[in-house]
Amino acid sequence: MKAPRPFLLILGGLAVMGVLRTTTALFFPDSESDPSTFVSSAQAAGGTEKPMPVPAALANPAPAMVCETPEEMLQAMNEERELLDTQKARLAEQQSEIELAREKLGIEQNRLTDLKSEVETLLETVKRAQTDDLDRLVALYSSMKPKEAAAILDDMDIETSVLVLATMPERDAAPILAALNKVRARAISRIILERSKLPGDQRLNGLKL
Repeated sequence: MKAPRPFLLILGGLAVMGVLRTTTALFFPDSESDPSTFVSSAQAAGGTEKPMPVPAALANPAPAMVCETPEEMLQAMNEERELLDTQKARLAEQQSEIELAREKLGIEQNRLTDLKSEVETLLETVKRAQTDDLDRLVALYSSMKPKEAAAILDDMDIETSVLVLATMPERDAAPILAALNKVRARAISRIILERSKLPGDQRLNGLKL
């Protein structure tokens, strides 16, 4: 009865392993042999060895990197250039608007400066005219007799009366003030005294005219 083929192969492998071990021990006493190597060889000879696993890197190769074509790169560069040109044009437009606004502001400032000069000149002219008119009025009342001047000032508004008597020299104002109505004379004297003070310090409440 014949033994099965695998059994015979195993026996043959063991016999070869023994011979190799004896040879190794004789010629290479310092080396060690692994019996599993021979068993693996026997199994390979008998066709019982399992196939070696395939590495993952070989089983699933990485996808190749996609490179842009020259046409795509040229198109991207053109789009980038157009975007830069658009931004440059927008900045130039904004700069022009700023320059125009600055120019208008300068013109307006010059106009306001000229207007201020005109107003100051006009106020100076009016002030000078008022001063001249007041001086003329004071000269007229000074040339009158005190009783005549007092009779007119008694019926005049209190502001004008105070202004005329306060501007008039003391030697001319004193006789006119003495000829005025006593109540009005006291009121004018009180106003002349208080008008040099600050508005909060003036005491004109209850003043009889």
